[in-house]
Amino acid sequence: MAANILLVEDEPGIQELLKLNLGQAGHTVTATDDAEGALQYLKTTLPDVILLDWMLPGMSGIDLCRRLRADKRYQPVPIIMLTARGEEQDRVTGLDTGADDYLTKPFSPRELVSRIRAVLRRRAPQMTEEPVETAGLELDPVSHRVTGNGRLLELGPTEFRLLHFFMTHPERVFARSQLLDQVWGDDVFVEERTVDVYIRRLRLALEASGHNDLVQTVRGAGYRFSARR
Repeated sequence: MAANILLVEDEPGIQELLKLNLGQAGHTVTATDDAEGALQYLKTTLPDVILLDWMLPGMSGIDLCRRLRADKRYQPVPIIMLTARGEEQDRVTGLDTGADDYLTKPFSPRELVSRIRAVLRRRAPQMTEEPVETAGLELDPVSHRVTGNGRLLELGPTEFRLLHFFMTHPERVFARSQLLDQVWGDDVFVEERTVDVYIRRLRLALEASGHNDLVQTVRGAGYRFSARR
């Protein structure tokens, strides 16, 4: 479960140690030492996880977290707060501000990797390698296979990512722009109508097992994945 991580940490020694250990765990890390650098990075790139130090020069990590949680674009991104402040009230403040988890320094790199895995499982289940199943339709991210009622279905890579996202976020309506951000990526510039093309391709691939009706059009809003009729 490799992730693209934004690390906001102003202590050079800790920053280098975390980059080394997270890289060894298979993650890609971009590091900055203040909130302004983080905001500049976030203008063009949406990471999978943000590791955010509480005490930063200029804008604090708490204020940055609050600012990110107020912006719909960044609300889906998990944030883990890193801090030497271990009092209960400090933890409550960090979590109430919008952080998904709170890790008190000093901590082991192994624990941090475990916490990253946990927040991804909660906030971005499409990042995990766990199989998913709905109404006889099964998707295995590891083997990259999709079966419907035991029948192997042929999906292209984009249709596979689209189906994986849908199956890990059932019963929710997503606009085309949201699907573009989540499936194609925030830095990919394609027309919103491209989503319609791949929805048709996905439904066509699912027809063989009769699961095409799971991908539903919500008029005027977008698309939803649901076993309900």
